[in-house]
Amino acid sequence: MAPPVLTMIFILACALSGTAGAASVYKWVDENGIVHYTDRAPEDLAEVETLRFAVDPKPLARLALESADGSYRARARSLIHGSLEVELSYQRNDNIDSRPRLPTRRVLTSMDETVIAELFPADRTRQGQFTLNLNAVPGRPDAAPEDIEYPLPVAGAWQLGQGFGGSFSHNDPQSRYAVDIGLAEGTPIVAVRDGVVMQVESDFDRSGLDREKFADRANHIRIEHADGTMALYAHLQPGGTLVRPGQKVRTGQTIGYSGNTGFSTGPHLHFAIQINAGMRLESIPFRMAGPSGPLRLDSR
Repeated sequence: MAPPVLTMIFILACALSGTAGAASVYKWVDENGIVHYTDRAPEDLAEVETLRFAVDPKPLARLALESADGSYRARARSLIHGSLEVELSYQRNDNIDSRPRLPTRRVLTSMDETVIAELFPADRTRQGQFTLNLNAVPGRPDAAPEDIEYPLPVAGAWQLGQGFGGSFSHNDPQSRYAVDIGLAEGTPIVAVRDGVVMQVESDFDRSGLDREKFADRANHIRIEHADGTMALYAHLQPGGTLVRPGQKVRTGQTIGYSGNTGFSTGPHLHFAIQINAGMRLESIPFRMAGPSGPLRLDSR
């Protein structure tokens, strides 16, 4: 009996993981003339050169295969904090069966790792070959959104721009019920609700109106709430985040600073409440109040 032969593994990441980003390295010279390169700027030196370089988007999950007695165990590992749903499916299947049958889905907890399927030849007298896809979406599919009136996510002067269903960029499921809040760059951004930080990106330093290059990428913070909803705060300053993945935050806590990164016409905060609608990241309607009372959030 010949064991199945692995041909290739595909890992697909989604949710603000499109084009390549940038990261920073700091170059400085010590008192002996020796040049140093670090990923954190020295606090006690005045002359530090910042070097930026392209980096690949961060994947949400990783797939590994373990061989055992003519079969393979497919093990998925979450690479983010908070809930993550993964779906394992075939891209190619030649004489392969599995327990459970593919496609199959599993919800992983923060940085969790688990075996989600065992694969083996359907006919054990013949060799088998397969290729797998692992797709991943932040959040859990059983989210039960509570009806909450959220406070403003900014601490400073602001104006409400594009709202729900805005024709410029709020015309896809992830952004249909998002709002853009115009404000000066560097304005403090605050958490609208208690939660756990799932994802942070702060090294992206580009912006523009090229939708293909920038629509799916911007500095952002994603926070998961107790009811399974997730708040997205996007277009933050390069280096303008004050929280880390896995950190618990409280309502009103300053989490970062506004910027103009990604697909953007100017400094603003893109804010949305999202859920995992069964392997689909979707925004949902929400209520928000300003200093003078409830805000009208639909585009007008």
